[in-house]
Amino acid sequence: MMSRALEQSRGGRLPQRWWAQFRVDGWLLAGVLLLMAAGLLAIYSASEQNLALLYRQLIRYGIALLVMLTLSQLHPRYLRIWSPWFYAGMLLLLGLVLVVGSGTGASRWLDLGVLRFQPAESSKLAVPMMLAWTLSRLQLPPGLFSVLPALLLLLLPCALIAVQPDLGTAIMIAGSGLLVLFFSGIAWRYMLAAALTGVAAVPVVWSLLHEYQRNRVRTFLDPESDPLGQGWNIIQSMTAVGSGGWHGKGWLQGTQSHLEFLPEPHTDFIMAVIAEEFGWFGVALMLLLYAGITLRGLYLAAQGRDSFARMLGSALIMTFFFYVVVNTAMVSGLLPVVGVPLPMVSYGGSSAVTLAAGFGILLSLYKHRKIWS
Repeated sequence: MMSRALEQSRGGRLPQRWWAQFRVDGWLLAGVLLLMAAGLLAIYSASEQNLALLYRQLIRYGIALLVMLTLSQLHPRYLRIWSPWFYAGMLLLLGLVLVVGSGTGASRWLDLGVLRFQPAESSKLAVPMMLAWTLSRLQLPPGLFSVLPALLLLLLPCALIAVQPDLGTAIMIAGSGLLVLFFSGIAWRYMLAAALTGVAAVPVVWSLLHEYQRNRVRTFLDPESDPLGQGWNIIQSMTAVGSGGWHGKGWLQGTQSHLEFLPEPHTDFIMAVIAEEFGWFGVALMLLLYAGITLRGLYLAAQGRDSFARMLGSALIMTFFFYVVVNTAMVSGLLPVVGVPLPMVSYGGSSAVTLAAGFGILLSLYKHRKIWS
C-alpha cells in the first residue's frame, strides 16, 4: 500500500497488468461462442456422431478464437498500413491458383504440402479493407470519379475467383465490396444506375456461365424437372426443413440426414439438419442469435474513430449477416444452391477462421476508438 501511494505521489502511473489491457466486447464474444456451441451440436448429429470429425472442428474453432482474440488487440493503424499489401498478396495468391491450383472440378486450392488452403477466403477480408482504405483517403460521400477506381479494385479479385470457377464466392466478395461503398454514403443515383446495369447485363452473364452453373439456376426455378439428378439436393433439403414442424424431431433423431438423403449435411446444408431436429423454434433461435450478433457488430462499428473504421467494421459485420441470409435461403429453396456455408456453424476451417478474423478486426476498431488519432 505504501509503495502504491509513493508511486502515485510522484505523479507516476502503476503499470497495468497485461490482462487488464486485454479487453474485448463480452456480448460479441458470447454470441460467437454460442454459435460455435450450436455448430458442434449440429455437426455431431449430422456426421452420425463422428467424434473424430467433431474433434477436428473443435481444433478449428480453437484456432479461429486465437486469431480473433489476437487481432482484437492489434492497433488499427496497422490495419491501415497493411491493407494495400494484404490486397496485393491476395491477388498474387489468386493468380497462383489459376496456374498451380488444385481441386475437384475447379482449381480453388493451393497445396503447400503441409498446408492446403483456399486463397479466395482471404479476399473476404482483403477486399473490404482495401476499399475502406481507398475511400477513407478521399472526400466522402464519394463522387463518380472516386467510385470508379474502387469498383476496379473490387472487380479484379471477383474476376479471378469467377474464372476458377467459383461464381458463388465471387458474388459474395462483390457483395462485401459493395457494402463498403454503401456505408461510404454513395449517392442513391449511383446505386440505382449500378442496379440497372446489372439487370441489363444478365443475358451477357448467362452466356458466360458454365453449363453446370446454368443447371443450378434451372433447378432452382423447377427442381421437380430432375428430382433424382440436379434437383435432388434442394428437394431433400426442403423436405428436411418442412418435416421438422414446430418443435422438430429431437437432437440426433433427424431422418433426412441420418438416412443419407440430405447431401453434405454437416457443411452447406447444416441449417436443414437444425430445422429437422429442432423445428421452427430452433431455427428462430438461431436467426435471433445471428441478428443479435449483427446488431451488436453494427453498434461497435458505429463507434469507430474515423471513416475507415466505420466503413470497414460495418461492411465486415454485414457480410457475415449476408452469408446467413444466403445459406438460409439456399436450403429453403429461395435461392439457387451456391455452396455458401452457415457462418461459424458449418463444418470447415477456412470459413470459420476468416469470419473470426473479421470479428477480431471489428473488436480492434472498437477497442481503440478513443485513443486512435
